Amino acid sequence: MSGAVGREVARVDGREKVTGTARYSGEFALPDLAYAQIVGARVASGRVTSIDTTAAEEAGGVAAILTRSDLPRVARVPLVPSLLGAPAPGETFFPMQDDVVHYAGQPVAIVVADSLEQAQHVAALVQVEYAETPSVTVIEQGRADAYEPEKIFGGFMPAQLRRGNLEEGFSAADVHVNTTFRFSPNHHNALEPLTTTAVWEGDRLTLYDSCQGIKAVQLTVAALLGLSPSKVRVLTRFVGGAFGSKAMVWPHVTLAALAARHVRRPVRLTVTREQMFTSCGHREEQEQQVRLGARRDGTLTAIRHHKISVTSPFDDWAEPAFGAASQVYASPAFEGVHRLVRGNTMTPTFTRGPGESAGMFSLECAMDELACELGIDPVELRMRNLTDVDPNTGHPWSSGGLAECLRRGAQRFGWDGRDPRPGVRREGNQLIGTGMAVAAYPVAFFMRTQRARARLYPDCTAVVSTAAQEFGTGMTTVLTQVAADGLGIDLEDVRLDYGDTDMPTAGSPVGSNGAMMVSAAVHDAAIAVRDQMTAAAVGDPRSPLHGADPAGITVTGGRMSVADGTGETYGDLMERQMMNDAEAVGSWDPPPLDTPHGLLTFGAQFAEVAVDADLGLVRVRRMTAAFAPGRVLNPMTARSQLMGGMLWGMSQALLEGTRMDTGLGRWANASLGDYLVPVNADAPDIEIELIEVDDQVTGPLGVKGVGEIGQVGSGGAIANAVHHATGHRVRELPISAEHLLAHLPVPDA
Repeated sequence: MSGAVGREVARVDGREKVTGTARYSGEFALPDLAYAQIVGARVASGRVTSIDTTAAEEAGGVAAILTRSDLPRVARVPLVPSLLGAPAPGETFFPMQDDVVHYAGQPVAIVVADSLEQAQHVAALVQVEYAETPSVTVIEQGRADAYEPEKIFGGFMPAQLRRGNLEEGFSAADVHVNTTFRFSPNHHNALEPLTTTAVWEGDRLTLYDSCQGIKAVQLTVAALLGLSPSKVRVLTRFVGGAFGSKAMVWPHVTLAALAARHVRRPVRLTVTREQMFTSCGHREEQEQQVRLGARRDGTLTAIRHHKISVTSPFDDWAEPAFGAASQVYASPAFEGVHRLVRGNTMTPTFTRGPGESAGMFSLECAMDELACELGIDPVELRMRNLTDVDPNTGHPWSSGGLAECLRRGAQRFGWDGRDPRPGVRREGNQLIGTGMAVAAYPVAFFMRTQRARARLYPDCTAVVSTAAQEFGTGMTTVLTQVAADGLGIDLEDVRLDYGDTDMPTAGSPVGSNGAMMVSAAVHDAAIAVRDQMTAAAVGDPRSPLHGADPAGITVTGGRMSVADGTGETYGDLMERQMMNDAEAVGSWDPPPLDTPHGLLTFGAQFAEVAVDADLGLVRVRRMTAAFAPGRVLNPMTARSQLMGGMLWGMSQALLEGTRMDTGLGRWANASLGDYLVPVNADAPDIEIELIEVDDQVTGPLGVKGVGEIGQVGSGGAIANAVHHATGHRVRELPISAEHLLAHLPVPDA
């Protein structure tokens, strides 16, 4: 064994990225390439009455201007609870099939020109007239007509959850907390916008697409166009950020393919930064009500968690507010209900920490209020309500670690000795506060069979291939580590090939499951090749290992040996047996969805903030967290992911919020000039501790994933710290100076 797994290994894709040789979907040079630009609807509801392309056609350099009359009918593809083995459209609606406008920004025409600049110019010249009708774009406009769906989250989850007797639970409580939290919509702004390059060769389509799952793209586009998946090839090695925005397959991908088929030349479609707000879903506007009942000793007796949010006209989509929030504490009674408002927006989608970042925020802020009401330390209150089983099912956790995260996080942060009184600590003009929150995120098993191929050569080098892609998480690095350990060769002797649907199938690495699931297939392939070689050595009379027990053979640096050191290299064996290579395809099937275990990754987060006593501006000074993500394949990349999540949680808490112009039915701040995100100067000191826990359920390597849990507890810890600093509790995100100004201490005269 090489011992690569568990080491802090620098990213294997780093050199390509920093030298600029890594090519993204919009960087492939193709002969006779044309550029497409979407013309989006300027109204939120109504019909297209006319499209005048006269001025656009006279601009020159135009290959085509496509409207609904130019496009064939596409198949209707439903949202299904799978991103592997079935298509995964971002919404069931497909544009430019009729004249109805469902949301602002909806594609109503496509311009194809000889250059990107010309396509953008010509798109601005297309004149579209509408018969506008009233729109519903925010909760208040549709609250009276809200409904309870059967399922949410693309069909993954039921919309209601109940356990125990809620009335009895609240009747048994000595103390009640009943509060409402409101969340602004959030939008994706990855460094690389949505980009698709489509190339037809006869009836075969090749797509270079910025996505999180090339298999999902292949299956979705094939289903929409009525093609066999064997006719569609998708190539994606590098993705410039995704975080859920590229998990589902949005209409622009298929529109690029249709445009390329129409003009009979390769077409590249890149959405503009403004169009990112209307092209790949969003975290929906939502309101969550949490009621807690507890005894005087802090023991929870009942939790009620209700949510209302805005979905599209055609899909029942909501982030699951009470997934982890229904599981982390041992309350005997729980009720969770989702209600939806049909609005004139596109279907919302996965956004980092989907559901849990808002749902756990609401629960953890309510728990902080309960701690204040009872006079119990917030960490101690959580400890008193921990459970060894999933309270929804009674099943034991596949692995735990939350208590240890709370203890270690509090110790590293210096929580002990904290003055619990709000608004008393001050440094000059800064009000200082500290807060904490529990983090939890589901371990998702909604993918099916994962595959990888390993091929070993006589020089003890190997090539491992799988249809995954690298979108910034470090997956290619940890897969290389897993392959090296499985084969027993050096890390630098493994080359990973990836990002091609012609390679063995791997699912979309979403829901923090990429490392867990794809690494299992790579591990299986590598072990299969290693077992082939040890079996061949044991059965070869000329081998020093002839007749040895295969279970007693270890492999290090490509040399097979037994305990006394006797052995030979792969190369010796392969040369003697005239083997050019050895190959195996590995596969892994995750446990069934009804596996008898509770499946959560746990963590605890702590934050210190400073609030300007005059201006109400909040600055996060430091953050500390402890996480228990199962086995850690690479501490360096794991900490990087967790740090990014924590910073995004800070951004969600203090900066990010999209505003709706209800008069126009359009997003009012659809640019990075107005939609606020953190910069380097906003980043506080961050300390992360990784607590490894043994998990025998999640796969052969015991990996649970870290991609999203970093965000989940971050916002709650910051909001609780703001309350501790000021004595005022803000129940709306993002927290702004306006929320605090009227509640800050009056300066001395």
